[in-house]
Amino acid sequence: MGSYTYAVDHKGRVNIPTKFRKSLPSETEEILVVTRGLEGCLFVYPLDEWQRVEEKLRALPMTLQNTRYFVRMLTSQATMVSIDKQGRVALPKSLLDLAKIENEVLIVGTLDRFEFWNPTVYEQYLTGFGKTYEEVAESILL
Repeated sequence: MGSYTYAVDHKGRVNIPTKFRKSLPSETEEILVVTRGLEGCLFVYPLDEWQRVEEKLRALPMTLQNTRYFVRMLTSQATMVSIDKQGRVALPKSLLDLAKIENEVLIVGTLDRFEFWNPTVYEQYLTGFGKTYEEVAESILL
């Protein structure tokens, strides 16, 4: 839960909020999987959650073209990163470029993962969504 804004250093390193690090399972607490997200962000999964994602992907029918495309796009850009002793991860330039993340990153908690956003792109996503929070809540919380 929560959102945090951090600087991205010249080596592409990003701090992981202490609150997020403390919620990681102890057996995989130093390993995250970062991949292309949706709406212009990066998805960041603890290793155990990524393994659940892989199970779901394996269950999809590979005879469908959309399935093959989605699996290829998601997994070909996925990378494992380790949290260093300072609580940072080093992100590949290709992923930073994909999400248009330069000097600053917005980290948003989203239940089973968190997301890395360019703060401007995130604001544009929210303002351009076309519905209010209340309208969306009414449509899904029946």
